[in-house]
Amino acid sequence: MDKVGIGIIGCGNISGAYLKAMASFPILDIRGVADLNQALAEAKAAEFNVPARSIDQLLADPAIEIIVNLTIPKAHVAVGLQALAAGKHTYSEKPLGINFAEGKTLAQAAQAKGLRIGAAPDTFLGGGHQTARGLIDQGVIGQPVGGTATFMCPGHERWHPNPAFYYEVGGGPMLDMGPYYITDLVNLFGPVAQVAGFAITPRKERVITSEPRNGEHIPVHIPTHVAGMMAFANGAVVQIGMSFDVAAHKHVPLEIYGTEGTLIVPDPNHFGGDVELAKKGGSFEQQPLTAPYADGNYRSIGVADLAHAIRSNRPHRANGDLALHVLEVMEAFQTASETGRTVSIGTHTERPAPLAESLVDGRLGR
Repeated sequence: MDKVGIGIIGCGNISGAYLKAMASFPILDIRGVADLNQALAEAKAAEFNVPARSIDQLLADPAIEIIVNLTIPKAHVAVGLQALAAGKHTYSEKPLGINFAEGKTLAQAAQAKGLRIGAAPDTFLGGGHQTARGLIDQGVIGQPVGGTATFMCPGHERWHPNPAFYYEVGGGPMLDMGPYYITDLVNLFGPVAQVAGFAITPRKERVITSEPRNGEHIPVHIPTHVAGMMAFANGAVVQIGMSFDVAAHKHVPLEIYGTEGTLIVPDPNHFGGDVELAKKGGSFEQQPLTAPYADGNYRSIGVADLAHAIRSNRPHRANGDLALHVLEVMEAFQTASETGRTVSIGTHTERPAPLAESLVDGRLGR
């Protein structure tokens, strides 16, 4: 199968994980990396032995079919629109946009151009999550009833070298970490129908404790503790908590409840991890992983699946409909908090097809 040319815009903290993982997928041909900070692009290019180019050069290159957009969240849609205008498919880091209206603009532009859009996270394609999906599809837990989704920590200013954007519009725990959890839940249960929730901002200022900005004070412009409920179209109801204000807790990232059993699903920020099942009246037992891509950080498998989908003329899994639906759900928690009302979700997305349907000899596209 012919390779698909890839151009990467944005050479920040996450770009190294993408560039390293892309080596796992022979269909991806990295034609260059670019950043507004040329020195950053050149450093990343030297590290991974790929060309450093300007953004305009990437957009003008006819050999590049997909622009991978790794800029900060508030630039995702602007860069995505540039890519679409240049005739490129685009795949962005999460979230698709910093609000639903913005994300919808990108989706409509792609539709008008006849181009594809996609977005992270693609961790739901990892072996741990695909194994959990298989168990649910087999009816092992019976009728899905609900679950819990939990990410809570003291804040990213402890470790990130430049954490201020996490506390600006477009940041916060829901838009930052919510995509992993909600996308995986849509993979497991299907689309969300209604949302209820509360969002608060306990502190108006944070102190960075990571280098090189240790000791610097940064303002907080968004809610940093969000709690709520999601009612799925299949009838399941899931509690969710996303926070940058919790010192410690004992919740697992994802628990899934059914009438016949409970499933512990791995951390959706990772591709692998333990899958545990407790059937009614029994104790938790670790389940064998029945899907690949559980043994590392494959942060670009969504791009590879998009590339194969272009060549095979089939739907891709980490697609625009899924990302826009998740974005609407995340925004609904703020709307619910402000209005004190349950919010109905207007978008609909299909559950992504199991990755197994595209595997050849146990891997994607072999």
